[in-house]
Amino acid sequence: MKIKIAWIGKTKEAAIQALTEEYLKRISRYVQVEGVVLRDEAALVEMCGRAGAKGAAKCTLVLMDSRGREFSSEGFAKFLGDYQDRNPLPLVLAVGGADGFGKEIRAAAQQTISLGKMTLPHELARVVLLEQVYRAFTILKGHPYHSGH
Repeated sequence: MKIKIAWIGKTKEAAIQALTEEYLKRISRYVQVEGVVLRDEAALVEMCGRAGAKGAAKCTLVLMDSRGREFSSEGFAKFLGDYQDRNPLPLVLAVGGADGFGKEIRAAAQQTISLGKMTLPHELARVVLLEQVYRAFTILKGHPYHSGH
């Protein structure tokens, strides 16, 4: 399984960059992972290709959005575990820019997941997503990082 954590826009805060690198390193112990900085939504669509367009989609695109499906940490781990077992395409988990995602990218996505009902700054949402991906793999591997609360 390959996971790409994609985000739109350059990182402005050094602390966010450090946390991003730390969680990507941790996740890489469990699965092939890559952090991808994109200039805009069009680059995200281009990276994944479009189902029905010339050729098949190159990945499964999941957007992080407060209107998406909510998971517990255990539920998110199950989602990733099921994906790992059943889908050969890279999984792209995408965090939008400061204004969220537009209609075109929503139509291109296979799924939308919420990190919670509260609105988060997009850079902080990325760190929360990375931590939850790491936590999910520790759950799947039975590592004590996740204590169940």
